[in-house]
Amino acid sequence: MSNMTAETDGPETMGRMFRFGWVFGMIWLFYLVYPLGEALDQPELWQQIAGVAAVIVFGATFVVTFWAFRNANRNNRRLDLRWAWTSLIVMALLILLLALLLGSVAFGATIYMAVLAMMTLPSRQAWAGVAVLVAIVELVPRIVPDWNPGTFFAFQLIVSAVAAWGITQVFRRNHELAEARQQLADLAVVAERERVGRDVHDILGHSLTVITVKAELAGRLIEIDPARAAIEIGQIEALAREALGDVRSTVGGMRRVDVAAELGNARSALAAADIDADLPADADVVSLRNRELFGWALREAVTNVIRHSGAHTCSVVIDANHIVISDDGCGVPENSANDGNGLRGLAERVKAANGSLAVGRGGTGGFRVEVRSA
Repeated sequence: MSNMTAETDGPETMGRMFRFGWVFGMIWLFYLVYPLGEALDQPELWQQIAGVAAVIVFGATFVVTFWAFRNANRNNRRLDLRWAWTSLIVMALLILLLALLLGSVAFGATIYMAVLAMMTLPSRQAWAGVAVLVAIVELVPRIVPDWNPGTFFAFQLIVSAVAAWGITQVFRRNHELAEARQQLADLAVVAERERVGRDVHDILGHSLTVITVKAELAGRLIEIDPARAAIEIGQIEALAREALGDVRSTVGGMRRVDVAAELGNARSALAAADIDADLPADADVVSLRNRELFGWALREAVTNVIRHSGAHTCSVVIDANHIVISDDGCGVPENSANDGNGLRGLAERVKAANGSLAVGRGGTGGFRVEVRSA
């Protein structure tokens, strides 16, 4: 129940539960009332004092070790084996002292040793220790005269050990779950950063490329055709505002690219770069699930055509599950085709959509980008 409360009430409650975990250890000391009562019934005062002191030290050792186990578990580590074995040896010596004073009734305290062994020791050592304790509580009372063999000592030991093992496994699984959640959160942060970086690169890369081309065109036209230059400058301003809006939308996670809109952008950008565009009239044939992926592919490919190809023509072929963008320029060397951030980002998008990406030289000697959906 304490772990369920920690999960539902938050880190503050979890810290409080671990901080006062020793209280749960003290609850189980109730069963030491029996050897304590036997100690107080001893005829000699020194026997009473020795018995009570042994029971108190035994209980304190159990609580301190239990608290140390909880604290170590909270910090996702195992309790130091030297501490664990020291505590178990001290408890064994105290049980021996109590057995000499009280008889076989002292063996009831071996349950505490079994529980601590299962919680603090490696599994093999813990089960070996439990087996030794079972053998002791079953055999020794039958060997020592006047000692009464406990009927249920061995059974109680085994049941307690199994219960403690189960609790330990719950602790471990809870920590593994917490670690897994933290890893997922970290991965989500990394994935979001990569998404924002990839989208901003692709959006700004295309927009700034078109702005650069139009600025160069306006510079050439400003003396020979001022009216046309003014139009180009106005379009540059509009593109800059659109790019700013796209960046804001991307950072906010609202940016959506559509292949139909990208066809219009590609036609305008290629015309500004003085590249003949052989584009389909519309993208209605593309299925809805592929429209965003094909839009990113078209945007990235056209940006590369304008920036790097030196092409005279650029063609786009689209069907429901397939898009090909090719040009007749100088192309990009095959050994560096995947080196650019844009193509790398496009490859990640295609992989995320379970599609396939092929880049290389086209039939006309230029560069060719092909994307197929799953």
